[in-house]
Amino acid sequence: MLHRMALRVLPSLSLAVTEDPVRKQKRLVMFVPGLVAFGVYRFAKHVVPLTEPLVLLAVSSMVAMITALLAYRVGRAASWTVIAREDGVRLLAWLAGWIGAVYGVQLSLLVLALLWIVGYSYLQHPDGPAMMAIIISSTAVARDAFEIGHVRKLAVQGRPFLTFPDGTALRTLVRSRLSEVGPWGLVGLGVGGLMGLSGHVIADGQMAALAQLLGITILGGGLALCAYFGGLRPSASWMETLKRTAPTELLKYWWWPGMAFASTYYLVVMGLVLFVGGQPGMATGQAVVGGALVTAIMTLYGYYLGHRRQVEDEQAPQLSSGMLRCPFVMGILGKSAPASGSMNGLAGDMALSKTGSKG
Repeated sequence: MLHRMALRVLPSLSLAVTEDPVRKQKRLVMFVPGLVAFGVYRFAKHVVPLTEPLVLLAVSSMVAMITALLAYRVGRAASWTVIAREDGVRLLAWLAGWIGAVYGVQLSLLVLALLWIVGYSYLQHPDGPAMMAIIISSTAVARDAFEIGHVRKLAVQGRPFLTFPDGTALRTLVRSRLSEVGPWGLVGLGVGGLMGLSGHVIADGQMAALAQLLGITILGGGLALCAYFGGLRPSASWMETLKRTAPTELLKYWWWPGMAFASTYYLVVMGLVLFVGGQPGMATGQAVVGGALVTAIMTLYGYYLGHRRQVEDEQAPQLSSGMLRCPFVMGILGKSAPASGSMNGLAGDMALSKTGSKG
């Protein structure tokens, strides 16, 4: 789900996909696949056993793959011939496989696990959860694939994007800065593993899972926030940068994407254990491993987002002030930036954009 965070945290991407005309088209792009997914569910329940978790996930994955390709084409605003020639098979394969199949399965598991926690188990009442798993995953996949297609269209037209949300820049970062990223990942592994023990003393399986989810959500989000500042200002102490940032801005980033995606990933892990693994609940060992992986991923992603934000800041003279607006983390940068010429100019752009929005 790194692509989702990048599309909202990095200013150049965020502005591109949140312009009013794009928002209006995106609503339609999400609505239509939702209706189609409902029809597919109604048909599939009479043809295949959707009461079986693997069958349900296979159907959801197939629907998501097709949805991703079609929504990407709408955002790309080009024929398949042009897309194949300009974008290449590798990009389309990543889109169908990762944004479609894998992301669709993750979202379905998220839905099933969340419903299980609140007492609406798919294994006991399969129809409702199965329908929601297919519909919700297809609409979310449609939204993200459309946004990626729109970004690609603008890039082909000549608009500069320093980061494309396909994970290539993340792999480059890990290879080139393993000594800087590695310690954050190790801290994430340790903290997440300890938080996986939080439900050990609770006898009720669902309450224990809820306690584990809350602990990993809070600490995973906090670690992602700290790692973000570590990547944003690698030459300075992340603690000093954090102290100079307004509490309200810290809370915004801690909540989204920090806690939001930490909880999302842990719910996916729970879904794997409960519905793919066929376990009655989250055993302590499974919670420890799952929590460790989730918090490690969140610290890695947090550092990556901070690093890519630093890259955009360094290229600020080549980008317009509008390109540097970000609805989620612009305030963090403005309030924590050191008193340098480029950062002062960037904070000034932020202040102007806020004044304009109030007007």
